[in-house]
Amino acid sequence: MKRRAGIAAMFDTLLVAHRGEIALRILRSARALGLRTIAVHTHDERDAPHLAEADEAIELRADSALAAYRSIDAIVDACRRSGAGAVHPGYGFLSENAAFVRACDAAGVVFVGPPADTIETLGDKARAKRLAEQAGLPCLPGYAANGASPAALAAEARRIGMPLMIKAAAGGGGRGLRRVDSLADFDALRQAATDEATATFGDGTLLLERCLDGARHVEVQILADRFGACVHLGERDCSTQRRHQKLVEEAPAPGVAQPTRAAMGEAAVRLMREAGYVGAGTVEFLLAPDGDFRFLEVNPRLQVEHRVTEAVTGIDLVEIQLRIARGEPLPFTQEEIHLDGHAIEARLCAEDAFGGFVPQAGRIAALRLASGDGVRIDHALAPGVRVSPHFDSLLAKFVAHGRDREQARTRLVAALARSSILGVATNRGFLLECLRSPHFGSAEIDTGWLARAAAQWRAPSPDATWQAVASVLWLHEWARSHGTLANWSPNGSPRWRLSLAMTGSDDDASQARAEDALRWDALIEARADAFAVTVGSHERLLQPTETGSVRVAGRLQPVHVVFDGPPGRPRSMWLDHAGFAGRVVDAGMLAVRRADTDARTELRAGMHGRILSIAVAAGERVCAGQTLLSIEAMKMEHRVVAPADGRVAALAVRAGTQVSPATLLARIEPEASA
Repeated sequence: MKRRAGIAAMFDTLLVAHRGEIALRILRSARALGLRTIAVHTHDERDAPHLAEADEAIELRADSALAAYRSIDAIVDACRRSGAGAVHPGYGFLSENAAFVRACDAAGVVFVGPPADTIETLGDKARAKRLAEQAGLPCLPGYAANGASPAALAAEARRIGMPLMIKAAAGGGGRGLRRVDSLADFDALRQAATDEATATFGDGTLLLERCLDGARHVEVQILADRFGACVHLGERDCSTQRRHQKLVEEAPAPGVAQPTRAAMGEAAVRLMREAGYVGAGTVEFLLAPDGDFRFLEVNPRLQVEHRVTEAVTGIDLVEIQLRIARGEPLPFTQEEIHLDGHAIEARLCAEDAFGGFVPQAGRIAALRLASGDGVRIDHALAPGVRVSPHFDSLLAKFVAHGRDREQARTRLVAALARSSILGVATNRGFLLECLRSPHFGSAEIDTGWLARAAAQWRAPSPDATWQAVASVLWLHEWARSHGTLANWSPNGSPRWRLSLAMTGSDDDASQARAEDALRWDALIEARADAFAVTVGSHERLLQPTETGSVRVAGRLQPVHVVFDGPPGRPRSMWLDHAGFAGRVVDAGMLAVRRADTDARTELRAGMHGRILSIAVAAGERVCAGQTLLSIEAMKMEHRVVAPADGRVAALAVRAGTQVSPATLLARIEPEASA
């Protein structure tokens, strides 16, 4: 067992090398310990909410926003300029970068996390698995070898058998990960995993591992000090995933027998002691339906989902991280750690969850977040804040704690349903479908359950009632500059006709896709203290109130609405009502794009991102559904496929090109005209 000497590393100033909600969360724990705090930001983030929580804010010197947070030189330089004695990396960015740890050591700055050699060992999946085997942990059959040829990997795949997983040895977050169900697909999937791993992590080394179908993803939180003491804080279930990325996490894992729980905890502690671990970390397992578990990987850092463990243990993990970094011993033993109740976390993300999880960007127009009643919400949002296309799509973490799982679940559902963020599309509706699903309610979950269940879900849509509410609210706003509604008509029975459209967001893609906007006409007639609103063949009796609600057929329903434009002259309106949020404009404002006349199909980007790879060449014949290229956006890969059989008339981008919504990607000549 390796042990790191218990060297005192006192410091009074902490720099947080991150942004957003995790930066806020770390800054608050640091200030509670009496530390002077330093926040960092890029040139475009000078008004970011996390800066107000720190004692000082310092701008990072780098060529771009994304490069700033990934630049070792920029962060070490910020520590030097601010006088910070320690740096907390948060998660992502430089949190698992051994070179960054060594640079901090050389600069005399304490890195809040494990030593560099430990990160190198555990951050490499192949090396971590070998260490786990040495420590006696149960592992899945597999193969890993640096420099293995494609032929050698194919031979090992045949030996291991189907199904199997191809994994990037150097990374995480679902990148460089492919499932193989048939040997006939192995070579193509291996190449795709290699390309993605190389582009993302700078290392295309792969390992192969047998799939454990029907398994759950369960991870154990550990804490270890500099003196060899190591404890676990129970486990979290992270099985609710989309595209191998976590979406909902909970603690403790439901339905796990106490002997299995104890065995996983003991195995995690044994491995981390063997690794000489220091700080907070996570050991991840696959748990089979029969209670058998197998080692998966180690995350040598704080996890996004650490809040659910804090909720059930009452332990501030960031505070303990900082105390360990200062050379203090763990303040408790394993026997003193107890779990109280149940906690569930949902990740609210800026993404079109029903449309392939395409990331979204834009400015926050307004937000209403419903915390309380056992619910806390971690976020760094405010009206006017721009959701950048260059960072992770996570907007907020909703964490609900209850006496049992069902109370935590219902509290979380209520908080999400009562919250809304206007200005950018989110996955709120998808999260609510997930949490309300009978499979989730009864904890009948594994790593594949979400994909199976979501195939039956449909995106919330603006029905006639939603359109009617939008119409009457638009009319009310317009009336602010035209006198009271009662004085609009001399005959006492005024009527108005509106033509509106919903465009989704105010980002660049909106006008580029104006021809796809949902349009409707509304006839509105004043009747005493209400309005009869007719949309299509549907009539609704509506009564707007001054308290943020509308009476629909006599029933009071909440609305969240914000207008863009001078008072009384709206240019657009964001409305969240009955579970659907959308942006409404005057239909006459939309410029419809002229249809192409040369029978060519233009493929355009629907998001901000970077071209990861191009799979075809100009002039090549393609089939409908064939992958043409892939775009990397907010840590996820999105494939662009041919809409029909034809020929690639032109490619407008190449690998590495940065794109934004409506950027031309390629032109396809349909087969008939080819």
